[in-house]
Amino acid sequence: MGAGGPSGAPLAGAPRRWPPARIPAPLRLYKATVLPDWVDYNQHLTEWAYLLIFGDNADAFFRFFGIDEAYRAGGMSLYTAETHLRHLREVAAGEVCELSLQVLGSDAKRLHIVHEMAGADGAIAATAEQMLVHVDTRTGRVVPFPERIAARLRQIEAAHARLGVPGYAGRVMRIPGR
Repeated sequence: MGAGGPSGAPLAGAPRRWPPARIPAPLRLYKATVLPDWVDYNQHLTEWAYLLIFGDNADAFFRFFGIDEAYRAGGMSLYTAETHLRHLREVAAGEVCELSLQVLGSDAKRLHIVHEMAGADGAIAATAEQMLVHVDTRTGRVVPFPERIAARLRQIEAAHARLGVPGYAGRVMRIPGR
């Protein structure tokens, strides 16, 4: 489901494709209301629903810099290569979650981003770090971004550089001492 589907909607006034000259840092393009079907037997947002919400946030971001339905129809897309989710507090049915997104880096073929999900009280409920790759869907091969997309990503990355890298980004998951 993309932004505007059952999981939520783009924030009012959020740009659809090309941002204004001044790029917000971080981007706040999406929010979602937790549906009852997304709540598990512990009475809070179930694991897969976090990924659904972060995926919808990523879709809003993709449209923001030019990867939209027409772009994908032309045979190019972004695929997720790796995701690291952190669940920090419970989220209940009916709760409105606001999402932010920061670009940590990009190169010719890859995009590194982090999402933060804030609950109704404004506290961070979850984070997701993702590495995405640009793919020619006709061949299944990872390919460079076209220059107009690469240039836009560089602009967003530069605007987000002042935020610094969150301490949780790039962490390795392990049991200490093992």
